[in-house]
Amino acid sequence: KVDFNAGIVAAGEAQIESTVTGNDSKFRFQEESLALRDQSQVYLPINNALSEVGHVHGFIKEIGQGIQHIASRVDDLPAFVQRANDFRQITGEGLTFLNIPRSYYGIFSTTYLRNELKDLSEDCANSVSDACVRSSRIMSSNGAINIDLTNEKLEEQLECSISSEVKNEYDCNKDEILNAILRSRYHNLYNLLGENLSEETYLSIVRNKILVDVQGNDLLFQIFTSNILQRNVGDESPFLEFIQRVCSSSISDDPGTSTDTTCPVEMKAGCGGFGIRNFLTLFLSIEVGKAMLEVSQAKERHDADAVTLAERKVSIFTDQLNEANPILTAIADAMTEEGNALNAMQEATRKGNRENAESFRKAMEAASAAKNANNEKLMDCSMKYNNLMKNLRTATNLN
Repeated sequence: KVDFNAGIVAAGEAQIESTVTGNDSKFRFQEESLALRDQSQVYLPINNALSEVGHVHGFIKEIGQGIQHIASRVDDLPAFVQRANDFRQITGEGLTFLNIPRSYYGIFSTTYLRNELKDLSEDCANSVSDACVRSSRIMSSNGAINIDLTNEKLEEQLECSISSEVKNEYDCNKDEILNAILRSRYHNLYNLLGENLSEETYLSIVRNKILVDVQGNDLLFQIFTSNILQRNVGDESPFLEFIQRVCSSSISDDPGTSTDTTCPVEMKAGCGGFGIRNFLTLFLSIEVGKAMLEVSQAKERHDADAVTLAERKVSIFTDQLNEANPILTAIADAMTEEGNALNAMQEATRKGNRENAESFRKAMEAASAAKNANNEKLMDCSMKYNNLMKNLRTATNLN
């Protein structure tokens, strides 16, 4: 049995038809080591350019049809990437990785702080935000909190910067405020995973710009290298992907029964899925990287107009990533719920439990409706940024 999951992915004006082909492995395991060694689950993504812009079109035009990237599994991706980054920094050689914007993981804002601390007054939240903005040691201009900032250093920086009018309120809520500021570095991931990862692991993921996806209770860590085997800077060429799969070892109610008995969740080969949530993130990050290269090349030529144009491209692609990210998360969650409900319905049907089977059928339909609704949102988002990039290109050509 082969499943096909096809859809249109748009990064700016670049439109790509992505088809993920994969067999439906029936093997199930209760030991993670067996699930990770098993090779019965295979995923093969096929990308086809539907527009004459973007990296997929460029790859096919320059190189022709072929393998764009290959994924290889490692046991500890954050440690693997950290070693690669350290090696490159020491020797000047080795792999470089795609630049994932910090907004993928989380940035700080007044709105974020008030959402985290509902009882904090607007004046106090504004004072804290202003203090963060004024200190480059705390936050960069794009709202990213310093990845190496400690609680003690943050407290020291804020202590003399908070407005006297809200100092008492700040002091009463200081611990919660400091925690919220520091957690903003990875709050998008925290909303997905909660306390399942330590702060050290979260920060390692952010520092090394690793992508994270969730399928049910399984995790998938991903990272993509920059192009390898390039003849010239800017040429299209293959790249590598490295992944780490973290299989769930939780227990749950036996699906298809109305009892309170629990059993270990069986692990699937290829646990963690394919990374559907990060599919668009990958394409947008590639386009961001290409635009950032245009920025640096334009600066070398001292071409101010070209710098402005390339920086605007970076901004548009980054804004699309930020807007699309929660929609992609909702789609991935709905797909997981739909699949779980389908499996539970089939199991209940096999056991002759019609009442449970009908309940799971309704849950499956609800998840499918949520998935379709968010796909519509994603299409609207893609069209918005397609038009923004088209207008930018048209205005540039007119000038």
